Amino acid sequence: MNFDDTPQEGEFRATARAWISANAPRQYEDELRKSSLGRTVLKNADILEVAKAWQKKKADAGWACLHWPKEYGGRGASPIERVIWQQEEGPFGQLSRMFIIGHGMCGPTMMAFAREEHKRSYLPPLASGEKVWCQLFSEPAGGSDVAGLRTRAEKDGDDWVINGQKIWTSGAHYSDYGILLTRTDPTVPKHKGLTMFFLDMKSPGVEVRPIKQASGASDFNEVYFTNVRIPDHQRLGEVGDGWNVSLTTLMNERSAIGAAVSTGFPELFEYCSSLMLDDGPAIEDRAVRSKLAHWAVKASGLKYTSMRAISALSKGERPGPENSIGKLVAGSMIQDVATYALDLQGAAGVVSGEDGELAGRFQAMLLRAPGTRVEGGTDEIMRNIIAERVLGLPGDIRVDKDVPFNKIPTKGR
Repeated sequence: MNFDDTPQEGEFRATARAWISANAPRQYEDELRKSSLGRTVLKNADILEVAKAWQKKKADAGWACLHWPKEYGGRGASPIERVIWQQEEGPFGQLSRMFIIGHGMCGPTMMAFAREEHKRSYLPPLASGEKVWCQLFSEPAGGSDVAGLRTRAEKDGDDWVINGQKIWTSGAHYSDYGILLTRTDPTVPKHKGLTMFFLDMKSPGVEVRPIKQASGASDFNEVYFTNVRIPDHQRLGEVGDGWNVSLTTLMNERSAIGAAVSTGFPELFEYCSSLMLDDGPAIEDRAVRSKLAHWAVKASGLKYTSMRAISALSKGERPGPENSIGKLVAGSMIQDVATYALDLQGAAGVVSGEDGELAGRFQAMLLRAPGTRVEGGTDEIMRNIIAERVLGLPGDIRVDKDVPFNKIPTKGR
């Protein structure tokens, strides 16, 4: 691995740094820097509106979705230039989380499968943050088995009529558009009867119900479809080939989420450096130092595993499974870190919100951590990917793989 910028990369970094320094919304820097997984809020502003304004400013100057083609709202930059930008954007990158699904998952899928006129119409406002997109995949009866979905799409003239339910849809309550995976043929094996579409989330028959989480937030939603009509020209890929289309989305999902998962270790180290225990500073306690050392090693491993991916990008190569490893390790690590931090806080660990110690940052981390371990693929899915595609181990036994979907036994039959 080579951690040094090439002359071209160094020039790009300097240009990006200068633009960010001159244009970033500095009034929110302190709050964004102190935000953590599970709690990114601004006291005196709507974070979505602030995020949209920052994204639009970036888009107008050619800094939005850097690796996208220019005709679709991007810059046509190299993958490593995108990484450099993310490094330089620093805490202001927290605002980009509002668009991670659209930019990291929906956009690449649209680029790969949408009609050219749709790409030129829908992608630029997606890149600029003017329109927000969501991903409508998971269902209550499917769990982590995306291909087990039951939302139906039936052809009616030039339209498709959609009926069914999605769940765990991040950002659906403020999204303008979404990509939707449906079942169009239940008489073939489950992976072969799927078809993908994109739709306007304000279409008649679409109902979004936010889910109240343990943290009090409502980032996720149930989405119901009742006779929703989608024109055939909004189909992505061929009829019945939705699984292959969805693989593009899922591949980009794991890359986008895996590369962005926090560990909570920097926050814990900072906290322990200032915390006083009954017998002295926490940082001088042998048990605390042992815990910190353990997580420091893990954090370092994640950092350099990520660097392998960055190094590959710099050489023009395709990165390997680093982001699956990152999500698997970081997802469980932040849960452990947050639990330990609350133990150190003692009775204060039960108090969250404005009155909580450190404004309840670790409480928010702990309550959000289970969601992190599920979204973008559960720990079990990540382990299967690493085992099968990296280590070459035998795949899980899938007894329903070649069975027509309508012949698969279900509870209650």
